[in-house]
Amino acid sequence: MSKEILINVTPQETRVAILENGVLQELYIERIKSKGLVGNIYIGKVARVLPGMDAAFIDVGLERAAFLHASDIESNAVSNGSEEPAQRSISQLVHEGKQVLVQVVKDPMGTKGARLTTNITIPSRYLVFLPGSETIGVSSKIEDEDARKRLKDMLAEHDDLIGDAGYILRTAAELSTPESLRRDIKYLNNLWTSIEEQKKSASPGDVVHKDLPLHLRVLRDMVDDDLEKIRIDSRENCKRMNEFATKYVAELNATIEHYPGERPIFDLYGVEDEIQKALERKVQLKSGGYLIIDQTEAMTTIDVNTGAFVGHRNLEETIFKTNLEAAQAIVRQLRLRNLGGIIIIDFIDMLEEEHKRQVMRALNKCLDRDHVKTNVCEVSSLGLVEMTRKRTRESLEHILCEGCPTCGGRGSVKTAETICFEIFREILREARQFDAQKLMVLAAQEVIDMLVDEESNSLAELETFIGIPIRLQAEVLYTQEQFDVVIM
Repeated sequence: MSKEILINVTPQETRVAILENGVLQELYIERIKSKGLVGNIYIGKVARVLPGMDAAFIDVGLERAAFLHASDIESNAVSNGSEEPAQRSISQLVHEGKQVLVQVVKDPMGTKGARLTTNITIPSRYLVFLPGSETIGVSSKIEDEDARKRLKDMLAEHDDLIGDAGYILRTAAELSTPESLRRDIKYLNNLWTSIEEQKKSASPGDVVHKDLPLHLRVLRDMVDDDLEKIRIDSRENCKRMNEFATKYVAELNATIEHYPGERPIFDLYGVEDEIQKALERKVQLKSGGYLIIDQTEAMTTIDVNTGAFVGHRNLEETIFKTNLEAAQAIVRQLRLRNLGGIIIIDFIDMLEEEHKRQVMRALNKCLDRDHVKTNVCEVSSLGLVEMTRKRTRESLEHILCEGCPTCGGRGSVKTAETICFEIFREILREARQFDAQKLMVLAAQEVIDMLVDEESNSLAELETFIGIPIRLQAEVLYTQEQFDVVIM
């Protein structure tokens, strides 16, 4: 499988598109005014302790107080040097006014503040640094026991630098050498020393470490064996990426390429069209079937339909093929839209158990390429597949869109007929309350058209009943649900 990374940079935002075999699979957006906070380290101050939730709200200088659960507090961070590890009760771990070194693990989403931890982790190309821990681990994605042992032995060669800190060998470490590991360890040690120095003079709310900008995180986190090219349309940032690569991942320099073309790079690869499609509720499948994706506060539901696909053999075979194609399309949509939390998939009901197993295997196989942690349950008694996908940043829809001002986020508006009847009730209400000589109805064009046409008899009868002339006026700027009845 070939993989390309496209980077579009403007003064306002940076966008990164990951293409596999020429098809857009993932999209990352970082805006200057709302940069992601995950990975940032702050000096926080406990604003409020909530024993009932076993958590605390921490002031780290953001718009909303951040959330720190007791399970995310490292005992050493708050035990004040005592030999006994701190109790897990939040009241015994922290108190109001206490200063704590914290790291953001989940960006603020909707009305919720950022999620924090005191278990600091700092990633490099091949390692994750765990200060205050003595754990030496290997990424769970490296399953071969010989490879895991080889990597641990290679890391042990640098005991003189490791000291009493902990490290996790990342998936990318399979390609590392003893020299590159040593370089990473030195970089992480120096960075941690710098953080500890800043911590001494920092005040609550200060940032003591910021994660790399998006175009550099690409080199650290998104590169694997399949990568063929990284193309970026900013000469200045291309230079920065080359400098970063030379220092930390020299083998990637050959893949970084500046795109000088006049045509926007996302247009050239059809990425802009795919972004628009990813904001739609309906996803068309090649066979003629389709998905309906509904994202709500509580969960995301995905419904699979055969649509125009009629198959060639029998109904069961048609349903099976539609579900197989849907499994691939669903995983792509989860990655592209960055859907997280609880996800319910309603595949078309299949009779044969083997078909069900094959569809689940196809779903899990596609999820193996997703770097975000997922957990899939078996098909429930209702024929639904329940799964979760870890959510650390906002979904594509929440980044690019906002609630519809016309429908208030309901996803539907009242019909013109419904509004006509509401207008009739409002006219009666005002005619009884006020001594009006004339009434003027201001409404959207569609509503006025219905009052003049299909509801003209009803309007005439109402005018006769109240004995007051009624005039109509279309307002271009009114939405279908807006209207005013004005006394004249």
